[in-house]
Amino acid sequence: MHKNRTLFIFIFLLLFQFITAQKPQKPNAVEIYNQIQKLNFLGSVLYVAAHPDDENTRLISYFSNEKRARTAYLSLTRGDGGQNLIGSELRELLGVIRTQELIEARKIDGGEQFFSRANDFGFSKNPDETFEIWDREKVLADVIWTIRKFQPDVIINRFDHRSPGTTHGHHTASAILSVESFNLSNNANRFSEQLKWYSPWQAKRIFFNPSVWFYGSQEKFDAADKSNFITLETGVYYPELGKSNQEIAALSRSSHKSQGFGSTGTRGKETEYLELIDGQKLSNKADIFEGIDTSWNRVKDGKPIGEFISQIASKYNFAHPSSSIPDLIKAYQMITALDDSHWKLIKLNEIKNTIASCAGLYLEAVSLEQQATPGSAIKIKMEAINRSTIPMELVSITSFPDKKNSVINQVLENNNLENITIDLQLPKNLEYSQPYWLKEKASIGMYQVSDQENIGVPDIIRDTKVQFNIKIIDVTIPFERTVVYKYNDKVKGEIYNYLDIIPEVSTKILDQISFFNDGNTKKIAVQVKAGKDNSNGVLQLELAKNWTVSPASIDFSLDKKDSEQIVYFDVTPPKETSEITAKSVVSIDNKKQDKEQIITTYEHISKQQILLPSEAKFKKLDLKITNERIGYIMGAGDDVPQCLTQMGYAVTMITPEEINARNLNNFDVIITGIRAYNTLPTLKTKQHLLLEFVKKGKTLIVQYNTPDRSIPANIAPYPITISSDRVTDENAAVEFLAPNHPILNYPNKITNADFKDWTQEQGLYYPKQYDAAFTPILSSNDKGESPKKGALLVANYGAGHYIYTGLSLFRELPMGVSGAYRLIANMIALKTTDTE
Repeated sequence: MHKNRTLFIFIFLLLFQFITAQKPQKPNAVEIYNQIQKLNFLGSVLYVAAHPDDENTRLISYFSNEKRARTAYLSLTRGDGGQNLIGSELRELLGVIRTQELIEARKIDGGEQFFSRANDFGFSKNPDETFEIWDREKVLADVIWTIRKFQPDVIINRFDHRSPGTTHGHHTASAILSVESFNLSNNANRFSEQLKWYSPWQAKRIFFNPSVWFYGSQEKFDAADKSNFITLETGVYYPELGKSNQEIAALSRSSHKSQGFGSTGTRGKETEYLELIDGQKLSNKADIFEGIDTSWNRVKDGKPIGEFISQIASKYNFAHPSSSIPDLIKAYQMITALDDSHWKLIKLNEIKNTIASCAGLYLEAVSLEQQATPGSAIKIKMEAINRSTIPMELVSITSFPDKKNSVINQVLENNNLENITIDLQLPKNLEYSQPYWLKEKASIGMYQVSDQENIGVPDIIRDTKVQFNIKIIDVTIPFERTVVYKYNDKVKGEIYNYLDIIPEVSTKILDQISFFNDGNTKKIAVQVKAGKDNSNGVLQLELAKNWTVSPASIDFSLDKKDSEQIVYFDVTPPKETSEITAKSVVSIDNKKQDKEQIITTYEHISKQQILLPSEAKFKKLDLKITNERIGYIMGAGDDVPQCLTQMGYAVTMITPEEINARNLNNFDVIITGIRAYNTLPTLKTKQHLLLEFVKKGKTLIVQYNTPDRSIPANIAPYPITISSDRVTDENAAVEFLAPNHPILNYPNKITNADFKDWTQEQGLYYPKQYDAAFTPILSSNDKGESPKKGALLVANYGAGHYIYTGLSLFRELPMGVSGAYRLIANMIALKTTDTE
């Protein structure tokens, strides 16, 4: 059973670019020729770094497309701790988006993708801090697991393991673990439990990939001694593709849209450098595979296969790729006859895809509905067409996970479309479609994945698939396709999604944070949504014992799939201060459901279903607010406005285009969202109006921006310089530099207790230089560093107040951090203090 499961996951890793829910790839004659050429290269490269967007797409594209090596990127994290330029998703939801962006990047540059279980907990200043939060031994095990599974001949690190403290701690940690794994992966005594699936493996060489960024500037990089470096001329032009290697790499890197890494392709000569860290030395500094047999000779009885494939390539007819099919079928049989080996499985799947490409063989399994529940029966419409003159027959179709085999025996005549519909019975215990790494409760530093075989798999593991068993010239070959759903959009055309397996009923507490500061009973809205027709059950709101809820349960009835019902519970807080996590739970058909269904939809990635516990935070705090009217200018995207509304403020969203003197008169406070000046080019043209707003007696609160050329000189009424200063330790002690300032005293008395239980980091991108007109309010620092005083700056300007803050309020407020609520209430109330 383990062997079959491993086989399926391995096939998935090899083919995910072909079974994606994006439109199927339809390679042209040149791309098919490159597939044939790649059949004859048996070498592999593993690139290792810490985050999505750390990878060098130029090198990945070069090795995959120029050298035709099997190339993969191991990102230790899924980028959960980054910022988000395209939406308000953070943490695990952002990690799902960035995972999909990496998968899209690999489709473009030709690489494969792996991950470890490490959780990106946010910025870390050195690897020691990183390893205090990651489970070092488990992440090391994951790196070794990937090496043993992928069996790279060469490993390349993006970062230098010898320079801790000079870059993100995750960066250096990735290199340290990679270097450590280089020899340990061949030690059978280390993580011996992995040997149930894979054998020890020793890569031949491990390199560090230095760059301009590593040296700090182009001038320093140009002046550096590179005599001991290996040089690779990667500025290749592929005339058959009409693109340079850099242009392909730029398209790949531009997949990282949530981080704003859109890249412009370049042309011309370009050199990449590698420094040998360990392993066999090189005499030829332009060939990292020197001394490594990358031909079929490395496989027992493989030499005749390599010779035969060379003949196939030499006779390839670009006008009629199907003429190669008879010989490719013979090569397929030769590979099938080999003893089981690492390369046998890889090349079998490569040659299957090449045969299909040569024949224009289009195979598709489409569900008539996009979502289905476990235990339901769904109809699958299959399309099979052979667009060649090669004799083919669709012998049978095997559906999964029900393992039902349907005998078809249909000849696939040239360009004659065959449509077949089958009923697929889904097992009652079929798992929901969701990111497998989110199924179990995670720690700050690690995701929990109990199934060893799942570790490193890039995407959601989908078991609903169809195998087309097709006889081609008397040889039956299985072709796997994941079941998808597609529809036509009047503007965008054909849209593909996966078939998602969903809960019978999902539930959501509509307000993720609710305040009960007045002690009164409050109505709490809970939504239930049907995943199937005729969903009847009971909904309960589970609270801590010192809170009361009425009624104890509510019956619901939903006749149609996708229908929704909102019900209300009366919740009464205790007399004392209290903060709890509430959970909504549904009982249906004697089964409890407590999942909230979250759907992420962005055009550049596949639609994703995430299932998280249906929870919300209820708070009875010592929190006082005043009565200001707030205008909020959204920047990169955050949930601060919703949090302010929950506090009781009247919040209006405004755009830069709506900023004028008349509209500003409707507000007491204007707040700019995170990175507003970075992401809204027109905002700088309205800055003089915002400063005039302050001058007339109002308050402007500017949340963090990154230091770049988009920042206007008049972002503040007095000189201020934003830097990269940050305090990453969310528990760092805070000193009050101006303890008597109203911002620390009204309407809430701020104490050190208000900085407890912060999440991920205290703040980021603090101003380092600022005019004497600013009053610094707080000081804190990470271990071993000097105090940072730019977290919260306040200046009087005219009759009003200007506030700049790098505090991570955009993280703390949605997470329900009480002190963050009390502090922002005081920031908003500054205008009020002048009239008290």
